[in-house]
Amino acid sequence: MAEFQEKYTVLRQEQLADDIFRLSLDAPKIAAAAQPGQFVMVRTGESLDPLLRRPFSIHKVIGETVALLYKVVGKGTRVLTSLGPGDSVDVVGPLGRGFDLDGPGPRCLVGGGMGIAPLYFLARQILQQDTGPNPPILLGARTRAELQVLADEFTELGFVVLTATDDGSLGHHGLVTELLDDILHRVRLVQVCGPVPMMRTVARQCDRARVPCQVSLETHMACGLGACLGCTCPAREGGYKHVCKDGPVLSADEVAWI
Repeated sequence: MAEFQEKYTVLRQEQLADDIFRLSLDAPKIAAAAQPGQFVMVRTGESLDPLLRRPFSIHKVIGETVALLYKVVGKGTRVLTSLGPGDSVDVVGPLGRGFDLDGPGPRCLVGGGMGIAPLYFLARQILQQDTGPNPPILLGARTRAELQVLADEFTELGFVVLTATDDGSLGHHGLVTELLDDILHRVRLVQVCGPVPMMRTVARQCDRARVPCQVSLETHMACGLGACLGCTCPAREGGYKHVCKDGPVLSADEVAWI
């Protein structure tokens, strides 16, 4: 599997909400090799503080442009917001195992919060396969401000989108998982990314309905290459899975949901 470490030029920095940004890079090598669900490791600054790279899902690949969606949660991501067109950023990737593109259809995509990030890349690839109509994409977030722009972009691709917000400001007032039961009878595969409690619920819903489910796990990573062994999750058969190498996309029945 090809992976590269290079400095790539920033093409655009967008602020989508108060603390949510999208960074677009001129990254032809990553764009040519990436698969939906893979990630990159980004050095967020030139100094040793912060020391470690940060993992980001590959959000979009359009031509030679790679876009990363991120939320400001600490010093590293705050440093990223200072980048603008013409600046460069050191990136390693693409890394990890992505979503199954050859699985059965129709399929349903479910995203929560920043877990929506890799689903846009996946949705574009699904369209290129021309597998026929798919059921609605389900997207959830805390508020309309966090969700509206992203939901609109899926709609622009031609998908029907159902939304849920914690405060009821957009779509269903409640959890995005509450929208899934009415759709499961129409699908043969569910692909999901979001907070662990949300993915655990989706995995159980799919298990009851006997629908295969793939989850994209998000964990803290120090290297992203399988060397530090820090990004583990408990496996159903015992032991652990290493998210950076075994995943980040796994079959839901491989994970021991705690």
